[in-house]
Amino acid sequence: MKAGRVLVALLFLVGGVGSLINDSDVFPRLLYLSLLIVLVALLWTRLSVVGLRIHRHACLQKAGAGDVFEERFEVHNASPFLVPNVEIANESKLPGAAGSRLLTRIGGRRSISYLSRTYLTHRGRFALGPTTVRSGDPFGLFQASRQFPAEESLTVLPTIYEIAAFPSAPGILPGGRTIRRKSSDVTPHAASVREYAPGDPLKRIHWPTTARRGKLMVKEFEQDPQAEIWIFIDLQDGVHYAKPYTPPVFAAVQLLYGRPPRFILPPSTLEYAISIAASLSHYFIGQKRAVGLAAAGRRATVIPAERSDRQESKILETLAFLEDDGDLSLAALAPMQAHQLKTGSSVILITPEVRSDIVSATEELQRRGLHPIVVLIDPREFGGPPGAEKLEKTLISRGVPICRVRYNNDLTQTLSAFAASQGDFSWQRIPLSQLT
Repeated sequence: MKAGRVLVALLFLVGGVGSLINDSDVFPRLLYLSLLIVLVALLWTRLSVVGLRIHRHACLQKAGAGDVFEERFEVHNASPFLVPNVEIANESKLPGAAGSRLLTRIGGRRSISYLSRTYLTHRGRFALGPTTVRSGDPFGLFQASRQFPAEESLTVLPTIYEIAAFPSAPGILPGGRTIRRKSSDVTPHAASVREYAPGDPLKRIHWPTTARRGKLMVKEFEQDPQAEIWIFIDLQDGVHYAKPYTPPVFAAVQLLYGRPPRFILPPSTLEYAISIAASLSHYFIGQKRAVGLAAAGRRATVIPAERSDRQESKILETLAFLEDDGDLSLAALAPMQAHQLKTGSSVILITPEVRSDIVSATEELQRRGLHPIVVLIDPREFGGPPGAEKLEKTLISRGVPICRVRYNNDLTQTLSAFAASQGDFSWQRIPLSQLT
């Protein structure tokens, strides 16, 4: 590029000066040639950039942290002119976003495509763009750019660690007789049928009975006696800690031919809490348990307990955006939500907080007939204060199971080993008198 500019400048200088001091026809021709080159280069640059189009095709709209995200870039030259070089700049906010390339010799009305691979390290939603294309003329005199806005986005979900087991309350199983409490929702426990009433959903119609009686009959359901699982995450501002962290960088050839590298969680208590919540949700929904989520960040987040793959997707997408920017502590959130939970349910409190407020919160949950479990992320190993040992002893003395997570722990082993250590733990049965 510099050589082209120097050459044109010399032609212009020699032609201009020579025309002033000499009557030869050579020097004016050199001057006109330099001006013609400049004019052609300018028009070529403008027309080539105007004719460039870029399309990005994402293979997936959702992926997990630690996955390799693939995206196809297609550059089309709609003009009839050759584009000698095109610089593609991927300006997405996705950390470590790949896709920036330098392409050469794109013929008129031709296309070039290539595949990019990005190693995902941060959860959240990221726009796949904008994308800037830069091109110039063959002489390297001018360069023009054009920006294309993002058309798609990528949601990076938290990392899920496969858990072999985790303790939970079995539910309300009084034995001897069934608790007949009607439910407005569809549950696995169909109790009876009744005549159709306006407003009943069509999916509740029981067609065999309808055919037998000659009128529309719908199924009635009872509440599920199996305990719900509720996951509470501490998002209070100022309780989470993190060490300095530099995301890993991998060469394109490693992502292309090698296996994806093992993902390591950032040294942040918040990221550990989010990943633990995602892993527990995945485990319990896989066990056909109803799972709910509650957190109090900048906005209160409550996802009612359900059992389905759709529920897991809903929880994971919610976890992808949570930040520690709330004003309400976990110790205050848990009692506030406790009265809305089904008696006998398990409440898993995930927090790095080591103050005695957590003990008070678990006692309140126990008084309401719930079963608290504390997953304590030791803040001392993330640059926070000590106190995890004292809190652990206090909770154990009050009969509250506690799983202590340290920095660099393998969450699969830590959470599964905790379940094994609680194998003999006897959950208190909820007497029938508390249910009426």
